[in-house]
Amino acid sequence: MNQQATMQSIRWSREIDTTPDRAFEIFTRDLASWWPAEYTWSGDVMETIALEPRQGGRCYELGPHGFQCDWGRVLAWEPGERLVLAWQISPRREPEPDPAKASEVEISFNRNGSTTMVEFEHRHIDRHGEGSDDYRKALASEAGWPWILSRYVERVAGDA
Repeated sequence: MNQQATMQSIRWSREIDTTPDRAFEIFTRDLASWWPAEYTWSGDVMETIALEPRQGGRCYELGPHGFQCDWGRVLAWEPGERLVLAWQISPRREPEPDPAKASEVEISFNRNGSTTMVEFEHRHIDRHGEGSDDYRKALASEAGWPWILSRYVERVAGDA
């Protein structure tokens, strides 16, 4: 395993035409309106995907027939400013209950005149252990975070 590659973060940033408060709101409380069903366990029958709005809150998905799946935890909840999540999805696309094997996703929302600069970082991917290098490459690919976050940007644009 290439140790340097597994230690690299995935970074992304975009300037969007909304306030930091609204950008945060759409990212967090309106997650189900933009998160791709293809990146859930329930797929097209998903009922919702959500974050409990507090530090220590669950990141979870609800599907049909009472299906529930926790996929992370809220590590920092700072409305309009910053969100940090424990990403508890393994390289095998399975929930990882051990927080020591979780990576972190941080999103910051910074006012930039009349717009907001959204900065995203997925870090500590090496904590996922075996397969983390390929996992990082997949998440960094055009079909990974860039595509997922483009859905967020489209959702924000539709709010204007």
